[in-house]
Amino acid sequence: MDEGREKPRPLTSLQEDEILLKQTVRDFAEAKIRPLVMEMDREARLPRPLIDQLFGLGVMGIEIPSGFGGGGGSFFMAIAAIEELARVDPAVAVCVDVQNTLVNNALLRWAGAEQKERYLPRLARDTVGAYSLSESAAGSDAFALATRARAQGDDYILDGRKLWTSNGAEAGIYLLFANAAPERKHKGITAFIVERGFDGFAVGKKEDKLGIRASSTCELILEEVRVPRANVVGEVGDGYRIAIETLNEGRIGIGAQMVGLGQGAWEAALAYSQERRQFGQPIAAFQAVQFQLAEMATEVEAARLLVYNAARLKDAGRPFLREAAMAKYFTSQVAERVASTALDIFGGYGFIKDFPAEKFYRDAKIGKIYEGTSNIQLRTIARTLLEAR
Repeated sequence: MDEGREKPRPLTSLQEDEILLKQTVRDFAEAKIRPLVMEMDREARLPRPLIDQLFGLGVMGIEIPSGFGGGGGSFFMAIAAIEELARVDPAVAVCVDVQNTLVNNALLRWAGAEQKERYLPRLARDTVGAYSLSESAAGSDAFALATRARAQGDDYILDGRKLWTSNGAEAGIYLLFANAAPERKHKGITAFIVERGFDGFAVGKKEDKLGIRASSTCELILEEVRVPRANVVGEVGDGYRIAIETLNEGRIGIGAQMVGLGQGAWEAALAYSQERRQFGQPIAAFQAVQFQLAEMATEVEAARLLVYNAARLKDAGRPFLREAAMAKYFTSQVAERVASTALDIFGGYGFIKDFPAEKFYRDAKIGKIYEGTSNIQLRTIARTLLEAR
């Protein structure tokens, strides 16, 4: 073998700018987010000053080019930031994840030059974005989309109701999907940029959720909303492709959320096990607890490697559909198991809200549900495996 040949880099070996970003976000999360976690969970809201600080930190526009006011970073850097935020509060990580891996990502890939000039600086500077695909009858089955868009002169008129819109309460810009040609079924689905101030547009009910409570999940109401044709993303009928391909990348973001959550739950359990004394010694001295901690750490590391690999593939321009589905499927399982074991280690204290274990446990459940359920991920994995043979 050629001795001068560069050795392969481990997945967990980060570049200098990636290390700096992770440490900066970790420090911010500890100093600015951790003191607010329980209050935000109780009140089910993200304070606007904290959102402004996230913009100031630069994590709301990581991949947006510097010419538009963004960080000009990589997809992996966005994933790293999401992981570090989720380690302290998965709800805050959701806000940053939706902004980067769904809204910004879709506009970077599909928006026209004028749309980028108009919206990317706002998304990098001070405006929260939301991604709105789901409806009451269109969850996993996006073909069932009922929101309609009809052409009228230089505009489209949108009517319908959207559900489960993350960032719905805080957003000023919505990437929203409606069917402009129902007779063409899913081939009529079209993506629109809808601004909060458009006439006829309203944010409806905010859901009262089990977990990630500070992250808003809202109904959107569209009654004769006039959207300029210039706000169609891509071409009319491109919406289904835009939605699916964007979600494929977003699932890596969910994986990062779950890895961060698992890391945070494990760290909390480790610290508690070293402080809590029974029978004259810390419970961490008992082999049963040591084995639980070891298993948790192993699962989190395996989950992290799946996420990092999928993110590196995406940045390298290589196929990553199966790897993204595997990452989301596995990390959501790991997060739930690790959070449950952490609660077990906390014992009775894990069951009360004064300690972090019960919140991690509540927050973990959503990982198997949003941006494609676990069954959807298994279907994708199986399909790609069979097609490859």
